[in-house]
Amino acid sequence: MVSSESAEVDGSGHRIVCHLDRILEDRGMTLTHLSNLTGITMANLSILKNNRAKAIRFTTLTLICDALDCTPPELFGITPRR
Repeated sequence: MVSSESAEVDGSGHRIVCHLDRILEDRGMTLTHLSNLTGITMANLSILKNNRAKAIRFTTLTLICDALDCTPPELFGITPRR
């Protein structure tokens, strides 16, 4: 079992961070364009981009990675334990 002090960085219960904002900027792409390419709603992409997601489906992850030509390790990271 992981202690609560090491499991939470921002109160969300996990240490996973999404780098969608950085990848979009690197690709010169907007969230609107990504939404149009993937069919994922702007609201759901915004939740990911702002690190408020609690989970992601593999199908959603696949759509995003295909559209951005990236891999899950490029899209996500993990913050160090405290």
